[in-house]
Amino acid sequence: MPEKEAAHKINEKITAQQVRLVTEEGSDVVSLKEALRQADEQGLDLVEISPKADPPVVRIVDYQKFLYQQKKKAKEIKAKTTKIVIKEIRFGPNTDDHDYNFKLKHAENFLKEGSKVKTYVFFRGREIVFKDKGEILLLRFATDLEELAKVESMPKLEGKRMIMILAPKSKK
Repeated sequence: MPEKEAAHKINEKITAQQVRLVTEEGSDVVSLKEALRQADEQGLDLVEISPKADPPVVRIVDYQKFLYQQKKKAKEIKAKTTKIVIKEIRFGPNTDDHDYNFKLKHAENFLKEGSKVKTYVFFRGREIVFKDKGEILLLRFATDLEELAKVESMPKLEGKRMIMILAPKSKK
């Protein structure tokens, strides 16, 4: 089984002759042998942090602890990112008030959860001649949800659908 290549070069795997050694006191350019000697004295590893720099930047650390801290930072960054969920609501051009209100309530719940809402009017057959009805319906929907959402994209006709996207207003 081939060994997985390490993310960083460590100790003897570093090839540069001169390196920039970063310590708590600061940083200075030393030879690779001197940096390895200092790492050996402290019983730690010499890790290449920035290989593309001139000269490459190295640090004396416990490599396993260093990897653990990097994983921990990556996990924190991933936890802070938000996943955007888009919920769809479909109307017909002749949707009556009861269905409209039912779908309006669903949209309110989706927006309160923090999801985006993609609303569209689907035109079947010759209903496409009523595209102004579809636009009026979507604009009415946007005004009814005005306090919860902002319009991300105005109604636009794409094929047999008129689509509008609403995003939740940011909470202050």
